[in-house]
Amino acid sequence: MTEPQATEKVLSRLIWPLRLTRAGMVAERVTRAFWPVWSVMFMTVAAFAFGIAGRMGQTTLWAGLGLVGLILALLIARAVMRFRMPSRAEAMDRLDRTLPGRPLSALLDHPAMGAADPATQSVWAAHLRRMADRAATARAPEPDLRLSRQDPFALRYVAATALAMALLFGTMDRVGEMGEAVSFGTGPAIASGPSWEGWVEPPVYTGLPSLYLNEIFADGFETPVGSRITFRSYGEEGSVSITTDVGPLPSDAADSYAQSVTVERSGDFTVNGPMGRSWSISVLPDQAPAVALDGEVEGEPPGQMQFSFTATDDYGVTSGTATIRLDASAADRRFGLSVEPEPREALVLDLPMPFRGSRSEFTEVVLEDLSQHPFANLPVTMTLTVTDAAGQIGTIAHDVPRLPGRRFFDPLANAVIEMRRDLLWSRENAPRAAQILRALTQSPEPGLDQGVYLQLRSAIRRLEAAPDMISTDTRDQVAEILWNAAMELEVGDLDDALERLRQAQERLSEAMRQGASDEEIAQLMDELRQAMDDYMQQLAENAQPGEDRPDDGGERMEMSMSDLEEMMRRIEELMQEGRMAEAQEMLNALQQMLENMEMVQGGEGGDGPRTPGEQAMEGLQDTLRDQQQLSDDAFRELQDRLNPGRPQQGQPQGQGQPGQDNPEGQAENGQQPGTQQEPGTGQGGENGEGMTLAERQEALRRMLEQQQGGLPGSGTEAGDEALRRLDDAARAMEEAEGLLEQDDLAGALDAQSEALEALREGMTELGRALAQDQTGEDPGQGMADGNMAPDRPLQDPLGRQAGNSGAFGSDEAMADREEAFRRSRELLDELRRRSAEQERPELERDYLRRLLDQF
Repeated sequence: MTEPQATEKVLSRLIWPLRLTRAGMVAERVTRAFWPVWSVMFMTVAAFAFGIAGRMGQTTLWAGLGLVGLILALLIARAVMRFRMPSRAEAMDRLDRTLPGRPLSALLDHPAMGAADPATQSVWAAHLRRMADRAATARAPEPDLRLSRQDPFALRYVAATALAMALLFGTMDRVGEMGEAVSFGTGPAIASGPSWEGWVEPPVYTGLPSLYLNEIFADGFETPVGSRITFRSYGEEGSVSITTDVGPLPSDAADSYAQSVTVERSGDFTVNGPMGRSWSISVLPDQAPAVALDGEVEGEPPGQMQFSFTATDDYGVTSGTATIRLDASAADRRFGLSVEPEPREALVLDLPMPFRGSRSEFTEVVLEDLSQHPFANLPVTMTLTVTDAAGQIGTIAHDVPRLPGRRFFDPLANAVIEMRRDLLWSRENAPRAAQILRALTQSPEPGLDQGVYLQLRSAIRRLEAAPDMISTDTRDQVAEILWNAAMELEVGDLDDALERLRQAQERLSEAMRQGASDEEIAQLMDELRQAMDDYMQQLAENAQPGEDRPDDGGERMEMSMSDLEEMMRRIEELMQEGRMAEAQEMLNALQQMLENMEMVQGGEGGDGPRTPGEQAMEGLQDTLRDQQQLSDDAFRELQDRLNPGRPQQGQPQGQGQPGQDNPEGQAENGQQPGTQQEPGTGQGGENGEGMTLAERQEALRRMLEQQQGGLPGSGTEAGDEALRRLDDAARAMEEAEGLLEQDDLAGALDAQSEALEALREGMTELGRALAQDQTGEDPGQGMADGNMAPDRPLQDPLGRQAGNSGAFGSDEAMADREEAFRRSRELLDELRRRSAEQERPELERDYLRRLLDQF
């Protein structure tokens, strides 16, 4: 086969790659030449699909169409002039450039020199064979349809997007209006005959869909009041008309082919003319919203107001307010309230609305602290108002005998607050308030704080400085001073534990005399318990082990913490039953007993060496305390993320909120933050400073694993159960560690809660195992059989001296255990309070509710 024949054979095999390459080149040149043409066409179709023809007059429409036609003509002419059909040689050159060595050009080439030389001919033939093999692998290249150089502003994408929106949301049938609008004659589309179409569009706030009249074949239908009926006719003017009594028709409509009417009442809607039809329209009235108060307005100690309400509306409530006005006629008009009150603006609170879900019917809780408002603890009238999207209003008024506010049970603080109330009632009470405050400070009580005394004297000077009536600014300044003074008197920082205990008892007694609510009584009981805990701890710290006690002939009475708690529980029961006199007598007896109580060291050899079981139990207690602290820190960090910039809520001095540092700036274990702790009692040895939450969790897990290695009581049922519980705690800690590394604080808190529960159960089982090792039998069995050794003190399963022995004290500080119980109660109360605050994010409130479900 000669060289030309071989070349022709190879090229014949490339006929389809050449054709495809040429077709791709045609597509490229057509795209680059004609893209402006179809971009203008896309924009025109989109405009008509969205009804531009119906909004333009015939003259304007003619001018617009003419302009579009002229632009299209110029663009088509420009495209035709620029377009050039690619030749076969160009296609072959494009295909050749895609192959290495350009084999097609080599096959069509011939040697320039040495054509008669046999060696040259042999080398050339070998070269052609290699080029033929390469040419056989030719594939048509993909066409380059990019237009970034020709369309740097991406106008083609704008046109394509407009067409896509028209296809999705427009009406393509409206494109036909263009032909009707430009048809020759006296009116639109005379030749096509008369026709019509209509829509019923309910108000947007109802959320109901639009109705197409041409597709309603029933005799009637319902639609909300305020719906808009749009009617459009085509054909000769006057060939199609409408009559209706559902609302007024516009009399001066500029376009007789398009009319609209707003539905105001039930009636008929009739289309007169070809394909006429009639409907009976029933109007669905928009009901006014309604609101109801659920229960009574209650107080949430120490001074918050709380109430719940239910709002309903057929289409949803948009907003609501609670307006609080003073009800002077219902007040006890004696003393400082005998004068007429000064007019004050009503207090307006925004009602919380649901963030998600339907607002057709919902129930929400309002929690506000109005303790410092002039209306606090006075009768008021509260009006709840809700509004819907249509502007309709629903109201309800409720008389509140006493607007909840902070109650002061310290006698001097109560007197100061009463003067503040009288002053805010009317400035005419300024001389009387100054006179009473001067009497209170004339011979002050010995224990009156100097700062409080100076504040009261400053208030007196301001009240007596004005010759006639004090100004409103002075009144507000004095009210602020009196509030601060009363707060210091009520919850001031007392260093003496016994004095704090006496004050708590006096406040509780005063609350019983004033008929305080159950919530306030419960709060004061908690304060009394805390003060008693502090006093007992002080007694324990001051008691000297082994000190000689005078022989009182057996008349000395020893009490345990359980005995004191039982007395307090009995006092609370008497108050709940309304037996205040008996409760007061028992409270007085408790006060006398506490003042005369003597601390007795529990057990024998209290300062002796600790057993391995005691050491293991103390180590687990430290781990439990550190795990609780870590959980508190994780919860605080989660709260800060959900509420960025949220200010810390105030609390009385001496009562730290759960999860926060105490007012003295000490950590939960009693040390200053950042001070060195003993091994095993902190987070990583230095309160976890410089360590992430995950690293602290890992350190606690490793500490627990070390404690498991030397745990006593193995081999017994209780000891094995304690090991299993501690294994569960270690696994939960490991899971919490992984979640903390993933920054999943909510999941980590759940795992930490499981670890805490497993640790508590493991410590309980370990206590049972230690008790069995000491007695050789189950706790309580020897006692029942009468085999308890007489020289062994009675102990509970955790190795502590039992409370029914009649002595206060044990191998560990009783105050620490009571502190744990008190802290648990405070944590639950704080969780309940925060879960009811509507301003918190739903994610945080859901997490708080899940915590409450577990406990």
